[in-house]
Amino acid sequence: MNPQTTTVIVQIFCSVFAAVALIYIFIPSKDTDTGVDKTRLAYLYERKDVVYDNLRDLNFEFKSGKFTQADYDAMSSGLEAEAARVLDEIDQLESVPA
Repeated sequence: MNPQTTTVIVQIFCSVFAAVALIYIFIPSKDTDTGVDKTRLAYLYERKDVVYDNLRDLNFEFKSGKFTQADYDAMSSGLEAEAARVLDEIDQLESVPA
């Protein structure tokens, strides 16, 4: 075989390999039901944890001097209001008999 033929064969092989790899990577999975079904209560407990973590981080960053008092107060009151809404909805859902 001459070098040009070998080069063409290698280029064709590489192109086919790349096309197959891209098709394999980007074809959607047939198993679309892999997620866990969450109840509203489970979601709210996760949201409560996130809000509490955000409040803890905000407090730490305020103490380290990253925020002014006004910014801290505004963000803190927003997070506290969200936490109150989440806790209220949790209480409502838990008080309803199953």
